Amino acid sequence: MTKWDLFFKEKITKIFIEKKLILDIGGGLRIDPKRNNRFDPDRAWIIPYLENVDYKIMDYVDKYNPDIVGDIHKMPFADNSLDAVICMAVLEHIENPILATSEIKRVLKPGGYAFLYVPFLYYYHIEEGNYGDYWRFTKDSIKFMFKGLRSLEIEPLRGAVETWIRISPLGKIAILSSLARLVDKITGKSKTNQVSGYNIFVIK
Repeated sequence: MTKWDLFFKEKITKIFIEKKLILDIGGGLRIDPKRNNRFDPDRAWIIPYLENVDYKIMDYVDKYNPDIVGDIHKMPFADNSLDAVICMAVLEHIENPILATSEIKRVLKPGGYAFLYVPFLYYYHIEEGNYGDYWRFTKDSIKFMFKGLRSLEIEPLRGAVETWIRISPLGKIAILSSLARLVDKITGKSKTNQVSGYNIFVIK
């Protein structure tokens, strides 16, 4: 398991064990096909944790049967009302990610957790009729958006060579990604800022 996968598993487990009212904006966990547009079987390990939490999915349209239809730019929640927020692969698709992250910070309780994923070097991706593809994020922009919080952890995904493979036509060949990861490690490219994206964990 990669270090970014370990980071994801550790932080998501922490959220589902330590918090009760959890909002998944856009359903990025992909663990409930009844309330989402797709299901990721690799994340089925999360499903047993649902028994002990109040897990809600919010989307800005009702197409995929979310629990709550709402706009991340103006979320329908009171200040300091949510224990945790999950927001994976959403911020690149909205008009104002700075306003959106301000809203996430607003609705989190003091001590609340948020887990996010944002892309940096990643291919153009839209869903016709639902959302466009507006933004990419560096470490600097992440630090700016989440300044003032108690804690901010940033875990990069992939090094420079693996990122290049990922966005090329070769990205579907798993062995090449593994070899590229090895090259990144040997050459030190795994420590550069030329990455696919970032997993983020914050505490308010």
